[in-house]
Amino acid sequence: MKTSRISDRAWLLAVLGIYLASGLSISAWLVRVPAIAGELGLSAGPLGLLLLAQTVGAFLSVSASGPVVMRLGAQRTIWVTFAFMMAGGFGLAAGVTLLHSVVVSGVGLGLFGLGQATYSVAANVQGAGVERALGKQRMPLMHGCFSVGTVLGSVVGTVMTALGVSVFAHMAGVYVVVIALVVVSMRFTRHEGGDVRTTTTGLLAIVDQGGGPYSVRHAWRERRTVLIGLFVLGMALAEGAANDWVALALTDGYDAPASVGAIGYGLFVTAMTTGRLLGTGVLNAYGRVAVMRVACSLAIVGLAVFVLSPWLWLGLIAVFVWGVGAALGFPVGMSAAADDPVRASARVSVVSTIGYGAFLGGPPLLGLLGEALGVRNGLAVVLVLVVSSLFLVPQLAAPKRRPRSAERDGGEPNLRGPLPGEEV
Repeated sequence: MKTSRISDRAWLLAVLGIYLASGLSISAWLVRVPAIAGELGLSAGPLGLLLLAQTVGAFLSVSASGPVVMRLGAQRTIWVTFAFMMAGGFGLAAGVTLLHSVVVSGVGLGLFGLGQATYSVAANVQGAGVERALGKQRMPLMHGCFSVGTVLGSVVGTVMTALGVSVFAHMAGVYVVVIALVVVSMRFTRHEGGDVRTTTTGLLAIVDQGGGPYSVRHAWRERRTVLIGLFVLGMALAEGAANDWVALALTDGYDAPASVGAIGYGLFVTAMTTGRLLGTGVLNAYGRVAVMRVACSLAIVGLAVFVLSPWLWLGLIAVFVWGVGAALGFPVGMSAAADDPVRASARVSVVSTIGYGAFLGGPPLLGLLGEALGVRNGLAVVLVLVVSSLFLVPQLAAPKRRPRSAERDGGEPNLRGPLPGEEV
């Protein structure tokens, strides 16, 4: 299909489908973590090491994502990385159900992580191209589709778990649908434009602008930038820990059946979706500091009740409160880092690196702690870090004065990276 025949609206719908596919792909295996642990006979510690394979793959992918997207273009990159994701997903499913092999399952998770992280960057490049064509902001809607995908995936996973469907049959069915969705969506994408590659995401900006007069190295030395990064660290870990461990914490910590564990994961991603869809208006009305004080407090209350509650029904309510509280932490941290448009790319790259590291690396390490204390009790560490984030909320306020040089120089685009495990 020729580019000239593809309308801006069709391109937008295609990119929404690409984001939706990412959410479905991730939730297909996240919602089955308790079943994966059961079929492979893994306790919390070994399971954490298995999940670390996905983390390693994602970190390797992120480090190379900039040059890959710039060399191949976003469309080709999506095709290549999607192939890695599907190979990894089917490998994980086969390793769990058909082969009962931890090694094969780990390789599958590693391949999935290797594909998914760069797929996210390429999808953001396509999203930037759509926004330029439309002349309107549409990125929040795109990330919302990712969240919708995780919610739909969790609902399907809950039903499959309740019906006793194997991990392989469930994941294979979801991935057939995902493949069809991506194939159809990609037919309606367009080349993102020659200038989009220099104004895409914070992660890409590390490659493009790291050697400039104001580099990432300088941003790492700034007190406010690092403190915002530490704020994001606590909130990103609150999100990542729930994605990986809330289902197992319900089954092990509350002695709930696997179907309830899947319901708990679904509650969390629903809460995250709700918080992000409604959060923009609330932030515009009341400002970052006031909203994030409330959000952090909700995350703290939800986590504390989940860890301490003796009742399953209260624990499930706590999961929802926890998700609503954690929803805005990462995106608000990105916005705060980008207050000065001249230095936005370097600062956002620093904050996103800290947050992405916590999101990916924290949950597997929590598995080792859960081995000794129990998964639910191990989440108390996350609670401490979210309390630290609450004390760092004042750092999110926009600086009262901008440097004269920044005002004189005009400004670079606000470069923002994708949101690990969430969105795409």
